[in-house]
Amino acid sequence: MTNLALITGASSGIGREFARIHAQRGGDLIVVARRKDALDALKAELEAAHGISVQVVAADLIDAAAVQTLCDELRGQPIEVLINNAGFGGQGSHVDRNLGKEMAMIDLNVKALVTLCHDIGGQMAKRGTGRILNVGSTAGMMPGPMQNVYFATKAFVRSYSLALAEELRARGVTVTVLAPGYVETEFADTADLRGTALVKGGGKTPQSVAAFGYDSMMAGKLHVVNESMLSFAVNWVIPVLPHRMVLGLARRMQTKA
Repeated sequence: MTNLALITGASSGIGREFARIHAQRGGDLIVVARRKDALDALKAELEAAHGISVQVVAADLIDAAAVQTLCDELRGQPIEVLINNAGFGGQGSHVDRNLGKEMAMIDLNVKALVTLCHDIGGQMAKRGTGRILNVGSTAGMMPGPMQNVYFATKAFVRSYSLALAEELRARGVTVTVLAPGYVETEFADTADLRGTALVKGGGKTPQSVAAFGYDSMMAGKLHVVNESMLSFAVNWVIPVLPHRMVLGLARRMQTKA
């Protein structure tokens, strides 16, 4: 196996583009998502185009048992790149949303990511080499009324990943957080965000975001935002604004007209 990468949420959007980029650079793949048909199509595409090997794993990573089974089945394979891309959001006031969906969001966005980082990252640390890319969001850099739990999960991803990066740095493993703004994928439909100001403003393509994130990971960068003006806003402007102002701004962006 050559430069083996595990990518979650690889059936569409940014995850699929990560897989394409890695294959173009000659790396083998393990692609994980719920939709086996989409993964099989991706496998056929990439193996034919690049002569690499793709393993397909159809799994629902909301289920903790499925995540553990994935780790157990892959243990011993020399995974050199881990890209935790799987995740979803959900529009609406927290107390009005279905609690099961909110908890499932935590299970996927947080618990699955932590389990994979702990298991595969631990194996990387033992070998003294590896790269981890955790897909966060600029949502993780502020509170998010009307997408309360999603923003909170991405705040966790940011904090957890930064600390993990420091812990693993001396052991030959890099951890990068990719924090994009809005991206034109299935996310808006899954999260029921059509009709909000966030979506109406348009977003970047999954191809451009994946390329930016992949290159940032390979360069060993710590935390990156794919848009320069957005990076300036979330790093330098929003932190000094009054909390109520930030909450109001975020709420208006997530509220349907």
